[in-house]
Amino acid sequence: MKLMRRVSLLGPAFVAAVAYVDPGNVAANITAGARYGFLLIWVLVLANAMAVVVQYHSAKLGIVTGRSLPALLGDTMPKVPRLLYWAQAEIVAAATDIAEVVGGAIALNLLFDLPLVWGAIITGFISLILLAVQGGGRQHVFERVVIGLLLIIAVGFLAGLFFDPPNPVDVASGLVPRFQGPDTVMLAASMLGATVMPHAIYLHSTLVVDRFGEKKHSKDELIHSTKIDVVGALILAGLVNIGLLVVAANSLFGVEGTDSIEGAHQAIVDNLGSGIGLIFAIGLLASGLASTSVGAYAGSEIMRGLLHINVPILVRRLVTLVPAIIIIALGANPTMSLVWSQVLLSVGIPFAVIPLFWATGSKKVMGKYAAGPKTNAMNIGISVIVIALNLALVVVGA
Repeated sequence: MKLMRRVSLLGPAFVAAVAYVDPGNVAANITAGARYGFLLIWVLVLANAMAVVVQYHSAKLGIVTGRSLPALLGDTMPKVPRLLYWAQAEIVAAATDIAEVVGGAIALNLLFDLPLVWGAIITGFISLILLAVQGGGRQHVFERVVIGLLLIIAVGFLAGLFFDPPNPVDVASGLVPRFQGPDTVMLAASMLGATVMPHAIYLHSTLVVDRFGEKKHSKDELIHSTKIDVVGALILAGLVNIGLLVVAANSLFGVEGTDSIEGAHQAIVDNLGSGIGLIFAIGLLASGLASTSVGAYAGSEIMRGLLHINVPILVRRLVTLVPAIIIIALGANPTMSLVWSQVLLSVGIPFAVIPLFWATGSKKVMGKYAAGPKTNAMNIGISVIVIALNLALVVVGA
């Protein structure tokens, strides 16, 4: 009975983990693998380890305080800084929407040869249905649907590994931290932005509040279950991300045309067969549908928490579809739109992790659950790494 009770408390981290396997990850990781082989595996391993720490702290903040990170900041920041902070968070949310809708549109184009604009509209429409399931106290149903999509994503993106297994020595060589020129720094920042997602940081605290806010569970029990939830969910997400890069490095390295998802898909079909290509496209579609729903959920909480404005989530979803559809209609390169959206997300990470670590290290906010000196030191180290990568990105871009 105790085991079943613990299992029943799992779920929020798996919803947040969808943000870590969205179409932006596909673009960033396939680009990295196809161009530079196994070189940047270490970036994904480091980013995923940091993501475990960050998401655990976000969930813990929600459990202990009963408030999301945006709500906490909205109640404590002066008006002008709060508005500026909201503006950058909304830019991050918009970048997220672009990646997710564009990814779904590409998947529908690969599967059914639909024009990208129509694919984007259909992706947005299906996300509206998923978000409707989330409302009205049906959090468990939403979680199960999203977790089901997450499993489809995992199968879709990892299938190629079983048909063309990589050399373990080659994979291990990618664990040595190094770069090869400015382009690899940009890709590393893109991979970091696609792995440690700002909107997932804002969202996870919301998920636990929505799931457990009115239920009678002890904080200690919820915190313990959250550790299992986060580690399990992000191990799965990490394996998917690393698997994507390894598939590209092993099967697509040096293949012409793999600098786009469409080209990578064709290369997968040519090298691994049409069956694996179909599974990959289905995984990409599941990724777009799941992540666009989760992204809209996060964006709604950002506005509600920071501005104290409660815009219905379905209305917000309709509005935030517009920029992605415009970008597609203007003929922008879909894959590069995805990669650059992840770079923009990377720039937004410090604005999420620094307030999070401040809050979880504050005894005034967390009471006896505040992080201790060793944990605070680790959190500072994570913040330094994130900021250093972003400064490197700015230097490279200049």
